[in-house]
Amino acid sequence: MTEIPKSHPRYLSLKMREDLVNGVEEGITSKAGLIAHGRGEMFDYLMGEESIEMAKLAERKAIKEMIDADNPVISINGNVAALVPEEIVELGKRLDAKLEVNLFHRTEERINKIKESLENNGAERVYGLDPEEEIPGLEHKRALCSHEGIYTSDVVLVPLEDGDRAQALKDMGKKVITIDLNPLSRTSQAADITIVDNVIRAVPNMIEFEPLYEDFDNEENLKRTLLFMAERLKSLSEEI
Repeated sequence: MTEIPKSHPRYLSLKMREDLVNGVEEGITSKAGLIAHGRGEMFDYLMGEESIEMAKLAERKAIKEMIDADNPVISINGNVAALVPEEIVELGKRLDAKLEVNLFHRTEERINKIKESLENNGAERVYGLDPEEEIPGLEHKRALCSHEGIYTSDVVLVPLEDGDRAQALKDMGKKVITIDLNPLSRTSQAADITIVDNVIRAVPNMIEFEPLYEDFDNEENLKRTLLFMAERLKSLSEEI
């Protein structure tokens, strides 16, 4: 792994890239995950690479919904496992939520490597290794899930998610929370609560923040997020 000096002006961005490349080399992250990260990084630029007000509101509301849930579950893919393994385990403990591995490019080797990584970071139990159920309407391996976990969950946090599964989970009657830097993605549009933020900021925020008890309008929050990006882009263009 390349050593990146903390004095580098793009330290955090380069570190994320290195973490994902290392994840590929370790068999945790898929190569397709690198492409997905690059797409999200572009939207992060538009927000100034910080957690904006709308993201913080969504993060606080997400905490409230997870705490109030009967069977909250956090779905974990290769990118999440590579970028925030320690933090996602800590978040699960704070929210009393189950951790379930769910992969599009699923192999037993990848599942076991992610499980081992989570356990090395303090996870007591990881679901999804031997899935007994399938999410209706999906014809790929992300349909596979644990009966005790995602299948019977009432609220599920799906960071860095595929849009078709997010919709399928909603069709099952579940409340879906996502972390997605692209406010226009299928996942962002389908979710009940969309956190438009980088996962390396969103997860620590959710560990630290207090719940939001006031009403929350996800569509309005997404509109405000898009307007923020547009106005910031306009402001940057005027500075050139």
